[in-house]
Amino acid sequence: MAMNAGATGVVGRRRHRRRPVMAEINVTPMVDVMLVLLIIFMISAPMLVGVPIDFLPQTEAKRLDQDRQPLTIRISGQGQLFLQENEITLEELVPKLKAVMSTRDNPDERIEIYGERDARYEIVAKVSGMLQRAGFLKINYRHLPD
Repeated sequence: MAMNAGATGVVGRRRHRRRPVMAEINVTPMVDVMLVLLIIFMISAPMLVGVPIDFLPQTEAKRLDQDRQPLTIRISGQGQLFLQENEITLEELVPKLKAVMSTRDNPDERIEIYGERDARYEIVAKVSGMLQRAGFLKINYRHLPD
């Protein structure tokens, strides 16, 4: 038993003789990596400036019509519907939209529904459901500014 007590005492004394653990961050490797990256970017940056764009592939795609205004449906606070600027009834909405979309070259064009602040949600939901059942899936909802 005396040996066991002595052996543990020696280990305990050795532990105290070691240097304490260093709690500081060694910044030198990080600085080395950053300097290497800086040199790589300084060398490669001038090579990236003069890339000719003559080698881009030619495509047959049509230009996007960013200038064209989307079809708008405005719902007033009194429940009136306006397609663009013309007042229509709820029953006329889908046939007139289909007629307008048939004259345009993009059948998947977006439709924007503008609602006034005091517009009833019931009418907005009814218009939205009618448009979705008719096949118009690109619908944006917006509030009219005050």
